[in-house]
Amino acid sequence: MSNHVTILGSTGSIGRQSLEVIAALGMEAVALAANSSVKRMEEQARQYKPKLAVLADEKAAADLRVRLADTNVQVLGGLGGLLEAAVIPSADTAIAALVGMAGLRPTLAAIREGKRIALANKETLVCAGPLVLEEARDYGAKILPVDSEHSALFQCLEGHDRREVKRLILTCSGGPFYGKAQEELAHITVEDALRHPNWSMGAKITVDSATLMNKGLEVIEAMHLYRVPVEKISVVIHRESIIHSLVEYCDNAVLAQMGAPDMRLPIQYALTWPNRAASQAVTPLDLWNCGPLTFGSPDLDTFRCLALALEAAKTGGTAGAILNGANEGAVARFLAGEIGFLDIARKVERAMERVPVVQNPTMQDILDADQAARESVG
Repeated sequence: MSNHVTILGSTGSIGRQSLEVIAALGMEAVALAANSSVKRMEEQARQYKPKLAVLADEKAAADLRVRLADTNVQVLGGLGGLLEAAVIPSADTAIAALVGMAGLRPTLAAIREGKRIALANKETLVCAGPLVLEEARDYGAKILPVDSEHSALFQCLEGHDRREVKRLILTCSGGPFYGKAQEELAHITVEDALRHPNWSMGAKITVDSATLMNKGLEVIEAMHLYRVPVEKISVVIHRESIIHSLVEYCDNAVLAQMGAPDMRLPIQYALTWPNRAASQAVTPLDLWNCGPLTFGSPDLDTFRCLALALEAAKTGGTAGAILNGANEGAVARFLAGEIGFLDIARKVERAMERVPVVQNPTMQDILDADQAARESVG
């Protein structure tokens, strides 16, 4: 069980909910790190009194240093600061919640210190799964999933022989545009894409949920995390987000993990495993009022990002890094109003066609593939 925690990505949605869970469980946040949110980081530093507060943006860090001059909180900036937060000796656990590829190197640094990793940054495994898991084995770091779907799989797999697993089934809300035809998506605005029906999340992951790229990234993550080929992973649309994922066994029994759509539950389990803890931070599931549960198939023709992710999963090598890098670049352009919603999938597909895939890649190969993919989307 965790006691002293670093949060990499503390000002984002997962980071803020992690702080709620830590406070409810009586744990200590010893280091907080984020990208550039000065005001929110100052508020968190004053409330939770970490030893270290880090902003990756150097100018933002300089501003934060002035604002916190009357406290005992040390302030650092840049990638070096993120790495310091990741390896701070007093923390036994690192919550890896930095958005996108930016989380890879700090997460690896924490792994090399043998810390427990509460992993919310799926891109770490999408881009460098085999390398990350090898490092975790070498350094004795335990990786525990924070994504609700992967936490559900983890819980349904506990105590069972992995050789008996027939299939992993990832549930998917379908996002705000479920059931729409492709032509209906041509004029989707940023505001439309950010209206997720069930979850309150950051902008990037909310757009990924709207395109279904998020589910594709989760398929690749599940492949690596549970060492299961993509052919044994399925996606089912489950609009209500009550069942968070399922495992089908060789005797056709299917185990499901259920809960309210509340990220604080998987965050808490990653921190308390192998135990469970009573907590007022987590919303209980009210079965008597949650309504009927429905299931359906994803539309791979309309939501091309999921199809592209499945293709990258089958290709392997640096295909995941290419997929992710192109998607991060395209989503950033969509959020900036530079491209349309359907252009996201088109640009990712073009990058996958243009950037060569390297099998059995080194870390440099992965970083190069990521950079080339981002450049390809403009």
